[in-house]
Amino acid sequence: MTSTSVRTSSSSPPRHAVAPPSRWRRLTPWLYLAAPLIMLATFTYVPVVSMISYSFTDWDGVSPDRAFVGVENYFELFTRPELFSVFYVSLFYLVASFVQIVLALYFAAVLSFNVRFRGFFKGVIFFPYLLNGVAVAFVFLYMFQPDGTLDQLLRLVGVDAEILWLGNPDLANVSLSGVSVWRFLGLNFVLFLGAIQSVPSELHEAAMLDGASRPQILWHIIIPSIRPIISLSAILGIAGSLSVFEIPYIMTGGSGETKTFVIQTVKLAFQFNKTGLASAAAVVLLVLILLITWVQRRLVPEERTSA
Repeated sequence: MTSTSVRTSSSSPPRHAVAPPSRWRRLTPWLYLAAPLIMLATFTYVPVVSMISYSFTDWDGVSPDRAFVGVENYFELFTRPELFSVFYVSLFYLVASFVQIVLALYFAAVLSFNVRFRGFFKGVIFFPYLLNGVAVAFVFLYMFQPDGTLDQLLRLVGVDAEILWLGNPDLANVSLSGVSVWRFLGLNFVLFLGAIQSVPSELHEAAMLDGASRPQILWHIIIPSIRPIISLSAILGIAGSLSVFEIPYIMTGGSGETKTFVIQTVKLAFQFNKTGLASAAAVVLLVLILLITWVQRRLVPEERTSA
């Protein structure tokens, strides 16, 4: 009886072996999140709230006095068609974004197979995305000059003409949107390449054993498998086409038919000192992007896998 009671007491777990988490342990994750949350609120949410408040005022951006005007800025914005006519320029960048998605998907599909110099071509395609947008704009500004680099390259293939790439209204937006395709192609390429590499290789091998060609594998296996990433790229492309700024602003200053909605908003604020009206235009652009994103997510719902 004695030995049994000793054995039982020795095998029982010691008291207070697992202490309940203290208050500091519960606060530790929030302490790590404090810095990024403060920065997010300071540089994102506070400016957005300030912008919305400015949109209801008649403020020049300098004076300490801000006269409250209600929805007058929004009324002026929607009753002046010339303020919304600049969205026509966004159509060029919208078409360019879809061309960019198609090219990125093609290159990602090709380089996902075992081809020679695959690493080199990956770097060449992704490298423009690493460059600063201002630097890209200045490089192409020299290329598009009359008798510039692009005209010299065309002479090598027999086209002897000085083309006004940025001076011709019919070519200016096409040239600028082409620069946008070259710069942002690498982002979509990396997204698609990572998504394609996550597709199980057994599907590729089974399709090849059944006699499927590479275009058939791309169309029937790869594209359905990475549809959420394609939808994400489409959302980014539409949002980007509505908020184009740095490339046309640096290369043409938004002159002529190249002025985008963001360039117009910046000029309203800093050139005409209409910060309230510019803030209203920025709020409208934000709501428009959110609305388009919501509609697109409704049309292409996110696929959920059952646990």
